[in-house]
Amino acid sequence: MSDHKFRWGILGPGNIAHKFATGLSVLPDHQLVAVGSRSTDKADAFAKEYGGSAKVYGSYEALVADPDIDAIYVATPHTFHREHSLLCINAGKPVLSEKPFAVNEKQAAEVVAASRAKGVFAMEAMWSRFFPLITELKKVIADGTIGEVRMVQADFGFRAGVNPEGRLFSPALAGGGLLDVGVYTVSFSSLILGEPNQVTGIATIGETGVDEQNGLVLGHASGAISLLSSAVRTNSLHEATITGTDGRIRLSAPFWIPKVMTITAGGKDEVREVPYEGNGYNYQAVEVAKQVKAGKIESDIMPLDETLAILRTMDKARAQWGLKYPCE
Repeated sequence: MSDHKFRWGILGPGNIAHKFATGLSVLPDHQLVAVGSRSTDKADAFAKEYGGSAKVYGSYEALVADPDIDAIYVATPHTFHREHSLLCINAGKPVLSEKPFAVNEKQAAEVVAASRAKGVFAMEAMWSRFFPLITELKKVIADGTIGEVRMVQADFGFRAGVNPEGRLFSPALAGGGLLDVGVYTVSFSSLILGEPNQVTGIATIGETGVDEQNGLVLGHASGAISLLSSAVRTNSLHEATITGTDGRIRLSAPFWIPKVMTITAGGKDEVREVPYEGNGYNYQAVEVAKQVKAGKIESDIMPLDETLAILRTMDKARAQWGLKYPCE
């Protein structure tokens, strides 16, 4: 793997996989070499769209058996992340699994345990973590520009049409706002304040049995509070704000594709723009390649223990709502 391009396989050529493949296209030292799907026709069409040179497999098992793949991106629905990540790890293939890493902490812990037992890299594809602006944001906070962080606010809500069979509204597919987009808000809170020691939330459970909108209040050991909301039936601002004792930082919408932040401190507003390349999905691919080449089995930017903690927080919220999926 020393000199050749970092070779990617994609497991599940759905909508999110198209975004990842588009991200790879701006990286000259990365290459999509294989696509696996339960439908050969679907995999073939996907491969042709992104250059046509990728091998096509009509099963996931055949994909992970390919010796010419350096890492696999798991892009299947939530309910299959555990199964397909384990399939990759047990075949010795480093895995980047789409968020949420699994439906719950228990499922994710199985993947983490396998990764560590076999010494195979695994990471949650929380692509927002790897944008240049987030690196800049962490520096601003660490420098004490806004003082001690006391509150984090973030929202991610959109209004989708109800389709009982679709992934957003089907309990069988672990639908609902929290797992689909709320994970971005919980992950953002975790980035800034770590795992909460108190979790309180309410949700509107729709006719299909999933959370159509929800609100979380997280308490942290420092005394700081996170106010988070997410929805699949309600449009929201898509912003995030970090408030400290001496100022605040606002990430402009959409905060999970961060490019512009406004730093308010000392009675002044500073608008800071930090551009990114491609569509942003490329940065997490770079991180995977960097760590795999270094012989690491996880990322310091999106560590496995933090992924478990994020799911633990969401599990606690869903327990309060009585929201349990059939796969659990």
